[in-house]
Amino acid sequence: MIFVKKDDLKTGMRLARPIYNKNGVLLYERNSRLTAQGINSIRNFGLIGIFVLEPAEPVPPMTQDDIDFERFQTISVFSIQEELNRITQTWKYSKIQTIVASVMKNYGNLNRKISFVQNLRSKEDYIYKHSLNVAMLCAMMSHMLSVPMSEQSDIVTAAIVHDIGKLSAAKSLMHEDSLGKEAREQIRSAEIAGFGLLEHVFSTTPSVRRICMQAQANLENLEKGRESDLLRMAIGAKILSVAEIFDTMTAVQLDKDPESEVAAFKYLLDNPKFFDERIVNALSRSINILIPGVSVELNTGDRALVLVENPRNILKPLLLTFHDNRIIDLGNKVYDGHVEIVDIMKTMDNRYVMDTAMLKRQGIKVEEPVYVDVPSQAGDGNDMEEEYIPGMF
Repeated sequence: MIFVKKDDLKTGMRLARPIYNKNGVLLYERNSRLTAQGINSIRNFGLIGIFVLEPAEPVPPMTQDDIDFERFQTISVFSIQEELNRITQTWKYSKIQTIVASVMKNYGNLNRKISFVQNLRSKEDYIYKHSLNVAMLCAMMSHMLSVPMSEQSDIVTAAIVHDIGKLSAAKSLMHEDSLGKEAREQIRSAEIAGFGLLEHVFSTTPSVRRICMQAQANLENLEKGRESDLLRMAIGAKILSVAEIFDTMTAVQLDKDPESEVAAFKYLLDNPKFFDERIVNALSRSINILIPGVSVELNTGDRALVLVENPRNILKPLLLTFHDNRIIDLGNKVYDGHVEIVDIMKTMDNRYVMDTAMLKRQGIKVEEPVYVDVPSQAGDGNDMEEEYIPGMF
């Protein structure tokens, strides 16, 4: 599997992932072959590129959760883009409550972990995808912490609009690796203007603006080495701070490699003055990180397989090394400071490399994922012209 930019797409290439329109209608199934019409559609759709399969590569497996997750993200990103632009232009919201309700319905009442797969972002859609992911994470953490529904709604709303001020900043500033003092002041001015906008738009729910401002101040204190007062922060601001940092660190971008989820969790846990440990724990109970079957890389240069999660410390599971089949319990103090996980092995499209067969050979019972078959009309190599729906873009 490889990622191909839209200008480098060629007829005959096969899709590795499904493509949906902004209404969630499936346009092209996995394994569909690109045609000239399909390539033009992808460019008109605003995609920066797509993942395609190697000539003899089998279609990668996807569970129903994977498919639902990808479809939900597509629908929601378009909705958030339209709504944030509407708010900045009219100083009124129209569909924010519908978007919030959808996020909470799908991810605010889960009693299980999900695989939180980061999709590729461009400079043009970064804020919209970031806002959605932060909102989803906030919904899951709020639920894990048993936050009342009315507060959950305000927290998710704040997550969706927390970066609205940055939309007025020059796009060139938002994606520089290092910013000068003048550029940082411009972004800061845009954020402050955004808070003024939120005060007007959400005058009947002042907690939305308060959550955004407290979270922004907390992260600014972190950046400048100033101490934050977590005890005086609203729980929504604490949750938003954790979600903001986690998504920012693990975001997948064309011109910037993401940090691993392991690195993000280490960072959150290493800064307890800015990130409430209860909130970080709620995040670890919401998404799959070091679960049985995941392949990881160690600081020793070895690779290993996670055998058993460690509920007390997510970063210290029971491992099986690949090169000598040695079992290592990172929860044992003998390994402190000597052996640790530095990264999670992933496929090209940012999915975990899993090996449940190895777990079975070790006598460990695992819940087998149920994969959704590729429909026969796509699996037999039909091209995209047969699946194209005029006007859906």
